Amino acid sequence: MSVQFTEQVSAAARRDILDLEKKISAFTTGEMTDEHFRKFRLARGVYGQRQPGVQMVRIKLPHGRITADQLVRIADMSDRYATGNLHATTRQDIQLHFVKLADTPQLWAELEDASITLKEACGNTVRNVTGSARAGIDPEEPFDITPYAYAIFDYFLRNPICQEMGRKFKISVSSSEKDSAYGYMHDVGLIPRIQDGKRGFKVLVGGGLGAQPFPAQQAFEFIPEEKAIPFIEAVIRVFDRYGERTKRHKARMKYLLNDIGLDEFLKRVQEETPALKNKTYQIEDTSVEVQPERPEASGFQLQTEDARLNAWFKTNVFEQKQKGWYAVQLRVLLGDMPSDTARKLADVVKRYAADDIRVTVNQGYILRYIRPEDLEALYHELNALGLAEPGFDTTADITTCPGTDTCNLAISSSYGITRVLEKMMKEEFPEIIYNNDIKIKISGCMNGCGQHSVANIGYHGSSLKNGALVLPALQVLLGGGFNGKGEGLIADKVIKVPAKRGPDSLRLLLNDYEANAYEGEYYSDYYGRQGKNYFYQLLKPLADLKTLQDSDYIDWDHTEQFVTEVGVGECAGVMIDLVATTLYEADEKLNWAYDTLANGSYADAIYHAYNTFITGAKAALMTKDVPTNTQHGIVSDFDKHFVGEFGFHQAEGEFKTVVFSINKNEPTEAYARELVGLAASFLESVKAYRQNQLLIEGMPALRELTQAQDS
Repeated sequence: MSVQFTEQVSAAARRDILDLEKKISAFTTGEMTDEHFRKFRLARGVYGQRQPGVQMVRIKLPHGRITADQLVRIADMSDRYATGNLHATTRQDIQLHFVKLADTPQLWAELEDASITLKEACGNTVRNVTGSARAGIDPEEPFDITPYAYAIFDYFLRNPICQEMGRKFKISVSSSEKDSAYGYMHDVGLIPRIQDGKRGFKVLVGGGLGAQPFPAQQAFEFIPEEKAIPFIEAVIRVFDRYGERTKRHKARMKYLLNDIGLDEFLKRVQEETPALKNKTYQIEDTSVEVQPERPEASGFQLQTEDARLNAWFKTNVFEQKQKGWYAVQLRVLLGDMPSDTARKLADVVKRYAADDIRVTVNQGYILRYIRPEDLEALYHELNALGLAEPGFDTTADITTCPGTDTCNLAISSSYGITRVLEKMMKEEFPEIIYNNDIKIKISGCMNGCGQHSVANIGYHGSSLKNGALVLPALQVLLGGGFNGKGEGLIADKVIKVPAKRGPDSLRLLLNDYEANAYEGEYYSDYYGRQGKNYFYQLLKPLADLKTLQDSDYIDWDHTEQFVTEVGVGECAGVMIDLVATTLYEADEKLNWAYDTLANGSYADAIYHAYNTFITGAKAALMTKDVPTNTQHGIVSDFDKHFVGEFGFHQAEGEFKTVVFSINKNEPTEAYARELVGLAASFLESVKAYRQNQLLIEGMPALRELTQAQDS
């Protein structure tokens, strides 16, 4: 059955959804390769799970902002198409699991009806723009970054410069110098500042997690607000052109920056200025209408003997910068919320709070603009829903990814160890709910979805061999997160221990810190003072495999013996290796160039034409078995290998001059029409070259080329 749309779904979203439906059909009938389809669906928020035949659908919520009605819509979609669960992520998205591929277009259409998108939630694109969940109400913010985070999301959504990069690209906007959105681990991190009465941002670039985490470097102490988006656009264009595309583990921007250095990187960014669609981009202040202050209610204190209610008030409630209004933070175990709970929460929001819920980077939620006289009643309603657990964003509140429950790449159970650690801390360290210094983060593998590398105490799933047997393990990382100076640090890998000894490791670490840290000493400062070897020796007895028991070979939340079952990761698209498929992609990009040219979007048309050149040249190089890597390398190699051949350029350097003219010309109509025309002619030459080659060689692949041309 064809997808059903309501009038609220935009024309752009309809095209995307119908295209997804068409590609699903082509894939299921064998007309589209698995690799091509994988890359396509990932950029539409559809991610293959560990379990065959089902998908994880990632819902893109810019800076985690969501209304009560949108929360209900997502809950309804989870009941209808998934498992009745909403999983909040560290990137402020919500994920639904176990969705049938055939259901994804209709699910997407019903979300778009509520102004929610899946577009570019996964894949080699600009991922969800994260932002401080306290933005707009943060007592320490110089201004509300909410409209800026949304404008960045909106500017790069469907933007041709970031549809098919070498890897994903992540942006964050923090609300204050505390960098609560972790700008220092992002490709671009913005921190708001006011200089000489003007709004702007400190800019960090080149951060990233994964197996080899890098802290971001400071690009600017301050850029004016209207320069932020043009700067990010130029950065993405440089990453798109020079970033690695073959070696997936080296394809993040952090490696490009590390290879060429910050000065050269910024020089290349500056060289993109002529081609930018906007040299400045003024962001309209669309902050939520601020409620009048209620100074008479400021400094409110609960009058109750209920110890749990008092603990909740101290750890989960804070007064906003708007005097007399309070925000409530919801601690959510594993980031998972049943759909029935989500619908009831939406009702609670409508009665007690502003219609502006924020998903947090530690997988919780924040409600805002609550009157202090309503706090106790709100607590009881949240408590009935299981959403009033004290200790939000404290040591007791562990951040985790789903791990082996659903993810292809996970090695051991994240959910299982998280449950056990939280239970242990509640029973043995009840006062830990008041500790805001130590943050614990867990991932199912080294790739860092749980952000373990920026934890004060982090764990990632792994395995250990003991003779012929394999057991689940945890890599312990220490010293990340923020120190006493507010500096963001990357954690050190200290030791690997059997997973079943995870609680023992955390118990040792917490007791050691309590016994030996100076008064008021931050955990990462304590780690730095003692040194890595101190903690290695402290935990070394737990790594002794001579004392293993049978239970150590069984992972948390499991009853069967552990085996390592790591699938193919989908965090970035797989490189396409069929010439016909690559030519098909080039045709698509040329069609997009024609469409945007007709709409008067000249900068977009120019970039689509540029991508047509790149993809066509890549296809041609594949016919000669020339390996392709960066876009810059593709152009250089084509220039060298095809000079004077079959209707191509006659002198080396001609092709490069045409293609790389994009950053030397203003995006005018005349230049756009010229470049689109040249790209069309070039693609026809590549197709003719390929057809002639197949005729000469008598290759059966001629049929593939013909099919690509017909489509």
